[in-house]
Amino acid sequence: MLEANIKAPDFTLLDQSGKSVSLKDFAGKKVVVYFYPKDSTPGCTRQACSFTESKAALAEKNIVVIGISKDSVESHVKFVEKYNLDLILLSDPELEVIKAYDVWQEKNMYGKKSMGVVRTSYLIDENGMIVQVLKRVSPDKNVEKVLDFVNKL
Repeated sequence: MLEANIKAPDFTLLDQSGKSVSLKDFAGKKVVVYFYPKDSTPGCTRQACSFTESKAALAEKNIVVIGISKDSVESHVKFVEKYNLDLILLSDPELEVIKAYDVWQEKNMYGKKSMGVVRTSYLIDENGMIVQVLKRVSPDKNVEKVLDFVNKL
């Protein structure tokens, strides 16, 4: 995992509408970049819905939310439509950004080892510096932990 107090790797990926989105597009704002395993799975759905429900509270703190998974743009479209999500979801099927942020790791589920995305969130400040890393974050506590941290700044 990347650590706090380093420059966040820049990236450009396609969002759910097929538009290119870069981290540098959000200079001057705080950005939560959260990596999640798969669209429409129970934990990932709760996490995305939680970010959508908290959009106003996050916006008050000048925070933009970007979710990244290896799912396709088409999968993101279905996910957004099915759950009325109001956030930016980026598609990284080649794992370029997922690997740059060091969240592609070996996972062990029920004794079976496999490679996958480890649920992780990075809070990036207005200057592009990582200020908080939430490793193996609970999908139900992600927004709360981000807001707790920002409120202490």
